[in-house]
Amino acid sequence: MANNTHHTALLVMDMQTAILGMLPNTSTILDNVAAAIAHARSQNIPVIYVVVGFRQGTPEISSFNKGFAANKDRFANTDMGAFTTIHPAVAPVESDIVVTKRRVSAFTGSDLEVVLRAQGIQHLVLTGIATSGVVLSTVREAADKDYQLTVLSNGCADGDEAVHHLLTTKVFPRQAEVLSLEEWLAK
Repeated sequence: MANNTHHTALLVMDMQTAILGMLPNTSTILDNVAAAIAHARSQNIPVIYVVVGFRQGTPEISSFNKGFAANKDRFANTDMGAFTTIHPAVAPVESDIVVTKRRVSAFTGSDLEVVLRAQGIQHLVLTGIATSGVVLSTVREAADKDYQLTVLSNGCADGDEAVHHLLTTKVFPRQAEVLSLEEWLAK
């Protein structure tokens, strides 16, 4: 990995083909995230992918976890290799790091923090699906861990546009700099 003088990493979160399939239109989010990835690579900023996945039989899913327990049977019968496949439009290259998480936040159940510390990363630029899921949970946890944060507002998407707007305009600015992709590219 080339020298990263910015101590910054771009997180590409839950951009799995299966998850993108839950959104009605993915062309804009895929184009924006692909542009963010290309920019990061051109600036020697590491690109770290975060995917959600489970072991065979989903032993990580508790019956007390309302969100995941409702889908435990579906996940238990899912080919996790296929489920964790990142969409080809934003797929990692050999030098990229892919981290598997077991919950909504990019940190929970993953080795993301170890990877970030090893790389000297202090600033995270966040993209992903869904704004109300992985992006929200990761912003909250990363802020508590004292990371500097930037959220690319049009590098995130949610099934509910009103929730996406509320989070990117009212909630995230309390803990992160919120920029459009175009604003980030111009920095």
